[in-house]
Parts: sequence; structure tokens; C-alpha cells
Amino acid sequence: METDHTSPQSSLATAELELHETPVALASEQAELPLLGMHCAACAARIERALNKAEGVETANVNFATTRASVTYDSAITDPYRLREVVQKAGYDAIVQIEETEDDESGTVSLNDAEGAAREAEYASQKRCFFTALALTIPVAVMAMGGHLVPALKSVFNFPGRAWLELALTAPVLFWAGREFFVGAWNAARHRAADMNTLVAIGTLAAFLYSVVATFAPSLFAVPSHGGGMQDGMRMTSGGVYYEVAAIVVTLILMGRLLEARARAQTGSAIRALMELGAKTARVERNGQELEVPIEKVRVGDLVWVRPGEKIPVDGVVESGQSSVDESMLTGEPLAVKKAVGDKVIGATINKSGSLRFRATKVGTDTVLQGIVRMVQQAQGTKAPIQKLADTVAGVFVPIVICIAIATFMGWFLFAPSESRLSLALLTSVSVLVIACPCALGLATPTAIMVGTGRGAQNGILIKGGEALESAQSLQAIVLDKTGTITQGKPSVTDVLPTGGFESDELLRLVASAERSSEHPLGEAIVRSAKEKGLALVQTDKFEALGGRGIAARVEGRQVVIGNARLLRERGLNSDETEASRLANDGKTPVFVAVDGGFAGIVAVADPVKPDSPAAVEQLKALGLEVIMLTGDNEATARAIARQVGIERVFAGVLPDGKAAKIQELQGEGKQVAMVGDGINDAPALAQANVGIAMGTGTDVAIEAADITLVKGDLRGVANSIALSRATVTNIKQNLFFAFIYNVLGIPIAAGLLYPFTGWLLSPILASAAMALSSVSVISNALRLRDFQLERRND
Repeated sequence: METDHTSPQSSLATAELELHETPVALASEQAELPLLGMHCAACAARIERALNKAEGVETANVNFATTRASVTYDSAITDPYRLREVVQKAGYDAIVQIEETEDDESGTVSLNDAEGAAREAEYASQKRCFFTALALTIPVAVMAMGGHLVPALKSVFNFPGRAWLELALTAPVLFWAGREFFVGAWNAARHRAADMNTLVAIGTLAAFLYSVVATFAPSLFAVPSHGGGMQDGMRMTSGGVYYEVAAIVVTLILMGRLLEARARAQTGSAIRALMELGAKTARVERNGQELEVPIEKVRVGDLVWVRPGEKIPVDGVVESGQSSVDESMLTGEPLAVKKAVGDKVIGATINKSGSLRFRATKVGTDTVLQGIVRMVQQAQGTKAPIQKLADTVAGVFVPIVICIAIATFMGWFLFAPSESRLSLALLTSVSVLVIACPCALGLATPTAIMVGTGRGAQNGILIKGGEALESAQSLQAIVLDKTGTITQGKPSVTDVLPTGGFESDELLRLVASAERSSEHPLGEAIVRSAKEKGLALVQTDKFEALGGRGIAARVEGRQVVIGNARLLRERGLNSDETEASRLANDGKTPVFVAVDGGFAGIVAVADPVKPDSPAAVEQLKALGLEVIMLTGDNEATARAIARQVGIERVFAGVLPDGKAAKIQELQGEGKQVAMVGDGINDAPALAQANVGIAMGTGTDVAIEAADITLVKGDLRGVANSIALSRATVTNIKQNLFFAFIYNVLGIPIAAGLLYPFTGWLLSPILASAAMALSSVSVISNALRLRDFQLERRND
């Protein structure tokens, strides 16, 4: 996008069309459904299958960590209310946005409030169930285990009717406090499926029913007084009942879910913090009066007043006043940004010094803040390719565990000593059921993605999802577009070198008049320079953009051709390429001018390098990346800029339609390639690259155009995004390793694999404690990403 002088208007129109009218079909819409009653990865898989089978649904993705379903559907066939019915038929529930009036822009907030209230109610219910279960389980555990821990008290706890008292205390633990396990297992069974609830329900119910039978008919399980008992943690309780096993297992798993809910709430803290950034009210001018209205009532076109120290309520363009605005909450950049008439302001940023009066351009869900929140939520709802293995295992995990438990029961019942085989078979099979944890597998990837993308969003790095994260961490080469990425993107005229009898001001006036119809940065720089000199520009006719080479126009009856040396050569004109080379070697872009078929001179334009670019390039190299500059500028100018920032490999003179081919060429060398551009004109190259990174100011088009968007146009953000991606994927691999190893080692130990060698068996109580803590451990590891340190600017 350097010297081709091609107007980006058509590209912009295409990008906006893609943003506002697609992605899939004109009737396609997307819904985010917060889900209730989902407790494990198998639950998520079952809801996802049900939604994908529903009529009118194009794609559905359920994220266990965020407990949300992202559904793309045909609005002519279905709607969120029907989708909720599908979820309910699967045995769960979903929160659906209540329809608002056209003037009410609070839809997203209302949905978040509804979800927050539901989560709080769900957490309060879990808390109530846990503490009730704990209060009832403690006396059961004391009665069953007190005599073994303190032998002197054995006679005290071994009183007549103890089994009946344990039954009375354990029943409400299982069937009231732990009712969600049995309800969930029943719902799964109705759909011919099995999940985490199935394992817990079967295990605890087996221990409970065995104990009930032993309580009502103890003679059925009578054993010789000399019979072997359980060793090293596996013992037979008084009377041969195991109420404490059922009660403690349920209580520990309830505790695990409570801890998991608290830890999971922390993983979403970044997105909640973003949502809370917005102002609650705005001061608008209507009918000559200044009114304070709720933020939801601000309309596009309203004049909004902001005083020093106040939050800017919505996006807009300054119409009067000057101030400095703190945009750090969106960009991560600590320095305040100067704002004056004509500058854009972003909602949720803080006005620091002066008063501003601006025209609202985007409100409600269309603001940059809400766009960022929406994108991060969608990113957190995606799945990384690395998660496919975990999903595959989780999908068959529960049936496999049930089969292992049955095999464990049969093995112990057939080969254990006759006097203890039933109790050993029962307790080892229960241990297998309760130690198995598909939840850890299901949480391993999405929790890390949640925290990683949230951490990025807090620092102006918007990552579209798990696939972008995984691709970014394996990059080998990174291609940087010159204008606006390495340079400031605000070129200015440095030299006017006329020939053929033209004066410098006259040449500049003709060129600037022709360039008024162009939207290329170089053309804008020339027009700006002419206006600063007070030159009178005139209207042109027969304007023509000559793709990748320049423009042609008629000015005051004279035919003016402006562009690169290639364009003049095509017209059979000789230009002063020696002088052009000198300018290019100084890092300036020579713009050749011909008037009425004759060479008229050169206008040199320079685009200053961003102060942070050299350090950012060095940072990218330190990450082991090959850094390449891609530009439409001539070779000499491109080399001069590359030398300033420390880049060795340069692709110069590349037309816009050739940028994607250069990316493809690098990929043909076996490299994983990232492309960094503006997200609009570089769209083909961004799409071709393994990872597209858009440098921008958080506009909707930029957010939608790339895999990663940097809200702040700081090249350091590219290195930060790649470093964050690598840290996140490393965290995912750690989580998956732990989840797999936990189950691979835990299940055989619970089944008694070590017993022939050590005489040691794992108690169901210890197994349930391990299971309860496994998910918390995975989440806690993911939360370490919140402390990931990003490089900051030094100024």
C-alpha cells in the first residue's frame, strides 16, 4: 500500500460489506447462550450435539469453561427461544435475551445481568448444598472413623443403632445436597448418554445401597470374625456399612465444584472488567438543553459533552474543545493521547484535562468497547486444534471408566479372599468411578484460552480464538507492511524538484489538485502540504486510478500523470531516475510527474519511522522470528527504511494484488508466516498468512479483518501477541499433560493395580478428594497467565 496510488475505496467497501452483511448468509445470525446445569465436558458435548442437530442451526460450539454456546443459525427458521428449548430437551437450560424496544440499546447489558444473577443464584445454591452436606457428613465420618483414629473411643462410637443414625444422616446428603448428581445422571440416561454425574451417582449409590441392605439384613454380609480386613486405608467399617464413603464422596465433590466455580469466575475477570469500563450516563445536548441520560438512551448524532475527569460515554468525533484522553484501559498504553477537533474518541476512555464536545457516531453494541467485548467472548468460545484430542477422549471417557469399574468389581470379586471379596470389589470399583475426571480434560484448553485472551484484551491485543493462538505460537517468519506498521503512516512532502520550466509551487499545486480525488496516504500528504503553503487547488475531471502504479487526471485542461517510474516508462517518458535514486537512498519516496506528455519533475514524500519500530523488530528477532518487510515502494527507499529498523530481507515494488503471492511464496519455503498490515487493503495477504495481524485503532473493520488485532498501532504489540500466544499454548499443554497423567495414573491405582506389589489400596474418600481437586488444579495453572508480563514503551 505504498506507492501504487490505488484508492482503497473499493477494498474498504468490500471489507464493510463482509463485516455488516455476511458471514454465512443474509438470514444468518449469531447468538450467545449462557448455559445452566452443565457440570462436565460430556455435558458440553451433549448440548453441542443437540444444537447442531436442531433445525436451522448452521454451527454450534459449546465451551465448557465459559459455560456458553455460540450458535450461528438461520433466523428464518429458528430463533434463540427455540434454541433454548433444544437445550432444555437435552436436560439443561439456557439464558435468552429478552426482546427490548428499538430505543433500548441495553440488550447486551441485560443479558450479562441476567447471566450474572443466574450464576450468583447457582453459586449460592451450591454453597448451601455443600455446607448442609458438610454439617451432616462430619458426624457420620466421626462415628465411622473415630474408633479407628482413637482406639480408646471405639466402644463409644460402636453403639447399637449407629448404622441407622448414619443412614438417617447420609440420606439427605445424597438425595438433597447431592441431588444434582442423580438428576444429571438420569437426564443423561434418558438421552442414552453418560457423564460425570453418572460416575458419581453410580459410585455413591452403590456404596449407599450396599449399606442399606447391610443395615436392614446384616446377616447377608456376615463374615467370619477372623476375616481379613482392609489394609492401608481400605478398611471395613463397623457393621460392614459404608455410609461415610457415600457421604464424604458427595461432600468432597460438592466442595470441588464450589472451588471450581470460584476459580472459573476468576478466569473471566478480564472480560468483566472490560464490560464494567463503560460510563453509566451521558450528558447530551437536545433541543438546546443539556440533559443527563442513561447510556442506553444515547443516539447516533447526539452532541455529547464531557468534562475533565469524566469517562467518554460512546464513540464519536470531536466538534469542539481540546483535551488529553487516557486510552490505557483499551490499548494498554499509559500515555494520554491529545484530542482536538476532528479527532475520534472511544467510549469508556477517560477525558483528562479539557472539556470536549463531540458528535456520537457509534452507540450501544456498536461501540469499539462492545466490539472488543464481543470479539473476546467469541474468541473464548472457540476451540483450539490442540483440544480435539481432549474432546475425543472426553467423548468416550465415561463409558470406558464404567467398563473399567465393572471389570474392577468382577476381578476383585472373583480373585479376592472370600471373606472380604464383596467389600473389596465394591470399594475399588467405587474408587475407580469417583477418581475419574473428564472435567480436567474439558477445562484444560478453554480455561487457558479464556485467561490468555482476557490478558491480551486488557493490553490492547485482541486474539480471535484458539486457532489463532495455536498458529501464532508456531510462527517462523513475520512480514511487516511498511506504511502504518513500521512507519507512522503520516507521510509529508520533503522535496519538490520541478523540470521543464515549472516552478515548484506550480508543480505542487497541479499534483495536489489531481491527488484530491485519491485516498492514498502519499496523495493525502501532497494535498496537505499544498494546503499548508496556501496554494489554491482546483477541481479535476477524468480522474483515473492506475492500479499499483499511480493516477491520471485532467487539471485546468492539462493532462497530469502521477506515479512511479514504471508508469512513466509505460507512457514512453524518460524520468530523472538518478535524482530519484538519491532520494530513495535517503528513505524518501519519489513521486514522478508528467504534464501533457512531458516529464515535469519529482515530488518526494517521506514517512517517518515509528520511534518504537527498531526495538520492536529486535524483540521479534529475539523470539526467533525472521522479520521481512513488504512494500509497494521502490527498492532503494525500502532498503533505506529497512536499514533504519534492522530488517535484512525486503520485498519491494510489490503491487497490492501481489502481496498474497509473496506470503504464499514464503509458505512454499516451509515457513509458518504472519502478515502484519492495516487490516483493509492488505486483506488478501492477511487471509493468506497463517496468522493475520491488523495494526489499527480498534475500528470495527480492523477487528473483523484479522486473526489478531492490535488496538494501539504499536509494533511492540506484535511481539507481545506472539509471546502471549506461546505462553498460552504452553499453559494448555501443561494442563492437558496433567489431566491425562492424572487419569492415566489415578484410575489404575484406584482399581488396585498396586495392591499385589505394595498391599496398598486407594480409599474412595481419597479418590473423591483427588478428583475434586484435579479441576481446580487445572484452572489454577491457567490463572497464572494473568501475571504474564508484556513489554511496555519506555517513553
